[in-house]
Amino acid sequence: MTRSDLTAAASRYINRKVRTKGSVNQSWQSRAWELYHLVPEVRFAATYIGNAMAGATLYAGRRADDGTIEPAPNNHRASEIVNQIAGGPDGQAKLLGAFGRHLTVPGEGWIVVRPNSEVLSPDSPEDGHDWRVLSTREVRPQPGKLTAEIDGEDTEIAAGDRENLDPDGPVAIRVWEPDPERAIEADSPVRSSLDLLEELLLLNAAVKAIARSRLTGRGILLVPKGTRFPTTSTQGGAEDDLIEILMTVAETAIRDPESAAATVPIVLEVPAETIADFKLLKFESTFDELALKLREEAIKRFATGLEIPAELLLGMGDTNHWGAWMLTSEAIRIGVEPKLATVSYALTQQWLRPLLEAEGVDDWHRWLVWYDTAPLRVRTNRSETALQAYDRGVISDAALRRETGFEESDAPTAEEKAARKTTTDSQDQEQEQDVTPTTVDLPVDETADEPSTLPASAQRASDGLLAAADGLIWAALSAAGEKLKRTPVCPRSERARAREIQSAALHTALKVEPGQVEQFALLDGAWERVPEIATRYGIDAACLAASLDSYARELIAAGIEHSYDVVPGVVTTCLRLAA
Repeated sequence: MTRSDLTAAASRYINRKVRTKGSVNQSWQSRAWELYHLVPEVRFAATYIGNAMAGATLYAGRRADDGTIEPAPNNHRASEIVNQIAGGPDGQAKLLGAFGRHLTVPGEGWIVVRPNSEVLSPDSPEDGHDWRVLSTREVRPQPGKLTAEIDGEDTEIAAGDRENLDPDGPVAIRVWEPDPERAIEADSPVRSSLDLLEELLLLNAAVKAIARSRLTGRGILLVPKGTRFPTTSTQGGAEDDLIEILMTVAETAIRDPESAAATVPIVLEVPAETIADFKLLKFESTFDELALKLREEAIKRFATGLEIPAELLLGMGDTNHWGAWMLTSEAIRIGVEPKLATVSYALTQQWLRPLLEAEGVDDWHRWLVWYDTAPLRVRTNRSETALQAYDRGVISDAALRRETGFEESDAPTAEEKAARKTTTDSQDQEQEQDVTPTTVDLPVDETADEPSTLPASAQRASDGLLAAADGLIWAALSAAGEKLKRTPVCPRSERARAREIQSAALHTALKVEPGQVEQFALLDGAWERVPEIATRYGIDAACLAASLDSYARELIAAGIEHSYDVVPGVVTTCLRLAA
């Protein structure tokens, strides 16, 4: 993988004086946390990014001369240090998940690392470290020290010495997304939406008031004075007053808001000469409907200001499964990976490299903490595509493990492979021994001659059909490659290199998401000659078009080059259907 541009900021709490022009304005962060608790859309966005970050994995890497990042050997000291961060994979998932919320809401958070021999946390090994992720409300920098609220108690962390950092001493690391105008301050998507979210709170309050108002919802019922209800047989001929009946119903509505009586309007008795009949007055306002529209518009604007596709917050009811995969991939690329890079940068600069330097590792400055989002990108269709491609012999064992979400450590050992081969050979020998030749008496009117029509399982595609299908696939991939050169999948900086690659193989050099095949119409018009070829070779045109289209989509999404050897397997289904 290549190195990404980092705009992250991290600093270890040390004994130094920071001279800046004016004070750092972070007062907005308290209000951002309040809105996180009050507005469900803010909580959803922060939780979504946090959960996604928790699904990534951290590993030690080494930056090569060409800028690529190569995983460190398992026995290297850098790998040992990274594996011990936060106590292991489970602790790292919690650490990354917490920073998903911190970097989305206030734009910063703190990592406090203390030797466990001092704090004796049951969640960490005694000879390891206790890792805590704290919010801006839990940390108070003070002259010469830092006060952190851990487990409800104030803990003082002395400032470290910049020239002689103690690798075993307590460490407090500030991690933040720098504001582009003033890098010492933090920035976040919520910061730019504070006024918008305040407006959303007011609209929520207005909608709540409208819902609670009996005047707005039920109005006033005008009743002519003297209107009476006839009495029942139990009342001895007396008349019952209409007002008393309606008030009784209204009292029931107050005691039980969910009863039908809650729909009764307020009753007002007026002189009979004023009105000739019952009248219902309603106090509806045009603002009632406007408030709902304004609230919906505010939510849309907030979704637009987030660092993830707005559809994830607004809902994807009209999005097909290809579009959903594309949106998820886009959310990982623009919303999750930059924040993972921020945390990785902090752990590299303030934890891994200081330890490697203190231990005398020569190339300590080349090692870094990096992240892998492959577990987030594994999709069912891509896994199935990888299995099919592996069965056809066009991808390696390592590629199959990568696309199905497994690691290289899951690969079988030489002993396991030998044991499996021995078991398979034994089973094959047993099956051969069980098969005994038998003689079959044929009916008088049948012969042993080979029939003119073979069963479906024995059908074989003709060379002409294979050549025609191969030509269709090659033409479709070539057309798709030409279209890719004019899409965002191929940035302008890469188009010169793309022109040097054969169009039919361009998808192997660019990462194309499944949804982008449909989005950019890469295969539109590719199968126009299928009916002609299907008729020529006596197979179903719809089946052939579907098989070729599915195969081409799988190749483009998986980044695999087309092979003529695979064509018989692509058209076999249609041959069986024809038989």
